[in-house]
Amino acid sequence: MKQKVKFIDLFAGMGGLRLGFEQALEELNLQGESVFVSEIKEHAKLAYSQNFPNEVISGDITTINAKEIPDFDYLLAGFPCQAFSNAGNRLGFEDTRGTLFFDVARILKEKKPSGFLLENVEGLVEHDKGQTLNTMMTVLQGLGYQVNYKVLDSEMFGLAQSRKRIYIVGTRTKKPDLENFDEKTSNFSNIVQEDVSSVNCDFSKKLLKHYKLHELHGKSIKDKRGGSNNIHSWDFGLKGKINQEQRKLLSLLLKQRRNKKWADVIGIDWMDGMPLTVEMIETFYQNKNLKIMLDDLVDKGYLAYEHPKQKVGNRRIYDESLPKGYNIVTGKLSFKYSKIIDPNGVTPTLVATDMSKLAVPVKDGLRSLTPREGFRLFGFPENYNIEDLSVTKIYDLLGNTVCVPVVEEVAKRLLKADGWSC
Repeated sequence: MKQKVKFIDLFAGMGGLRLGFEQALEELNLQGESVFVSEIKEHAKLAYSQNFPNEVISGDITTINAKEIPDFDYLLAGFPCQAFSNAGNRLGFEDTRGTLFFDVARILKEKKPSGFLLENVEGLVEHDKGQTLNTMMTVLQGLGYQVNYKVLDSEMFGLAQSRKRIYIVGTRTKKPDLENFDEKTSNFSNIVQEDVSSVNCDFSKKLLKHYKLHELHGKSIKDKRGGSNNIHSWDFGLKGKINQEQRKLLSLLLKQRRNKKWADVIGIDWMDGMPLTVEMIETFYQNKNLKIMLDDLVDKGYLAYEHPKQKVGNRRIYDESLPKGYNIVTGKLSFKYSKIIDPNGVTPTLVATDMSKLAVPVKDGLRSLTPREGFRLFGFPENYNIEDLSVTKIYDLLGNTVCVPVVEEVAKRLLKADGWSC
């Protein structure tokens, strides 16, 4: 009979940490038993319940008395990163109060399990100039754990997504080794749903009228940035045809709108994208029809004619006392697609806000990323159930979930450090 390992799943989301941990247990011929789960997002709880139907899901972990949690061997948590107001002062348990890490620490302090596996964003390493992570490590070590951490990229673990995350692990017996994982590679073509056809829309038709499908692989659609890997809406006439002189003008505006010298001329703090008056534009582009060209680009929607923005606290507010100017208007999320996936490469880090804007090239056209492809990019098993959830909610959950194969490999290192082996 397999030995039983008890665990709790905090900030559980869709259960990705649990899946990876259970896969590690299975490979080590161990049996897992979940004794406590906490999650507050309702559609995450729905997804979790569909895939772990016998689970009772507790709500807000900050309201849970640690004494009431059943005894367990390992704590799993993909907790949100927050600043510590006292970081760098005492560097102790009390410094973490008011943060969700505090709830992880207080449960570890009360229950004293064998170990833990924590996951967070890569930025935690540099958060508050390293003081946040330093505080966490000090607290975890002070609770009696041998702790290690490592930033790992999912594309090195056989996933077709580049997603860098920090993994923090610890046991009471030995510091887990997080070096020299076996590298596995993949690309998007390995996970694409070939039976899902392209979608014929105005955006795709105009794009494919100007570019062959293979020329779009890996390209981004952004009006506010340049670069050889970027396509602008005016490059394929999305909002209306323009002439070569207007293209040249837009190309110059794209660069000049970020030039720091214009902030002084306008009388504002520098910002990434400032409206320039006709007089300013005439210093780097001369054409007798300049005003007509600019106004036509405004009418078509490629430019905005607007007042500059002043910085007020943490906000930017239009200053109507300053002359209006011309500015590139459209952000990447305004388009049907903001990036076309390269079938022979990996996707960028998937985030909830722009997953719906990823385009998949298939046969003779483009379509959106499917939920199943999204799950595959995180290494979720094919039998993971996604019924009764809208695509929007699935994207939201995926944008905040973990990469299951990475968790599995990290969990094996954690368990082996604690004396478990095949």
